[in-house]
Amino acid sequence: MKKQINWYIFNAFNKTLGRLASVIACIIIGKHQINFSPQSCGDKVIIINAKHILLGSKTNNKTYISYSGYPGGKKVKKVSELIKKRPEFIIRKAVLGMLPKNSFKKKIKNLYIFPNNRHNIKNVSNVKYFS
Repeated sequence: MKKQINWYIFNAFNKTLGRLASVIACIIIGKHQINFSPQSCGDKVIIINAKHILLGSKTNNKTYISYSGYPGGKKVKKVSELIKKRPEFIIRKAVLGMLPKNSFKKKIKNLYIFPNNRHNIKNVSNVKYFS
């Protein structure tokens, strides 16, 4: 018997990043299902309006640091700049932080993030909307 995959569409307009990321992480893993087992795959999630997500007081203070490995290769990016340029990066990083540090990290491929209120995913069936 083949498991039917459900799709969840979240509207991130005026939603708090951490609360949204924890709900999405549970859905991606599959913990929201009654018959949860680690081998069964979770469901797929689409997030729209990603550029309208809220961070509260961290908007001006939070930074993301990356290091290339070379001397002087440290890059510091502020969240206020990233929300304008790449809002999907912030949400993806938050959801990755909520996933367990094991093979469940690979399930991040079931997360689709779009900055506007439209998505371009075709053949979506069994859709559940969350606003």
